Amino acid sequence: MTSVPASTRVVASTAPRPWGRWGLRVAVASYLGFMILLPLAAVLQRGFADGLTAFWQELTSQTAMDALRLTLLTAAIMAVVNTVMGTLTAYVLVRYDFPGRRWLDGLIDMPFAIPTLVTGVMLVTLYGPQGVIGGFLEARGVSVIFARPGIILALLLVSYPFVIRAVQPVLLEAERSQEEAAHTLGASGWTTFRRVVFPTIRPAVISGGLLAFARALGEFGSIVVVAGNIPGRTLTAPVYIFQQIESENPRGASAMSIILLGLSFALLLALDWWQQRKGLRHV
Repeated sequence: MTSVPASTRVVASTAPRPWGRWGLRVAVASYLGFMILLPLAAVLQRGFADGLTAFWQELTSQTAMDALRLTLLTAAIMAVVNTVMGTLTAYVLVRYDFPGRRWLDGLIDMPFAIPTLVTGVMLVTLYGPQGVIGGFLEARGVSVIFARPGIILALLLVSYPFVIRAVQPVLLEAERSQEEAAHTLGASGWTTFRRVVFPTIRPAVISGGLLAFARALGEFGSIVVVAGNIPGRTLTAPVYIFQQIESENPRGASAMSIILLGLSFALLLALDWWQQRKGLRHV
């Protein structure tokens, strides 16, 4: 009887089994389908169950259009402000050493950990008519809570980390030799940032800004506390969806949900395409 060498037996016993690879793939695909694709299909089915005409009527009602416009407007304002401030914050955290820097760096991620309803309560406590800052502003005719500024403040807070965490790793990996050369040649700090640093971090800045915008489109918890939810004035699309569900109008809720899902998905697809086109998929 011919004996099989020990090395051959070891290789045979450790060779990957096709069923193991396929089993892992099936498990991941099933989980993805159960958690994302199945709920998405349910929303699409309910939104278009009564035809395109009914879907369009729900979406083009005055209240729905006002809510969608307000959501896009406040999300755009937030994205611009947080893109600028997030980029500057990341630059300060990476390029400067100062007392409390590590503490500040850890504090950046707090909006990810704090429930959004708690965020809304915090803002009402501070900027509400009975708050210190809010009372001061109300006495001068400036309303923050239960007005559009409150919505923008809530979005700024919950979306603040996105640009920072996108830009920070790029700055950490960037070579500083070009910056030092620019300083040696007499370039000012602003000129060095604009001509040397910003072209390097620009893809990360754009990515972070788009992710923050997409996140703001679906913000509900903090908005429902600070906005007052007045149709035509402070009612946003996510809160509109909630009101439609409470009013037993699932078709209207599904129609607006489909629009928000479509906008977010389109943004992510555009971001992914742009990163691949520029060879920046790792950003």
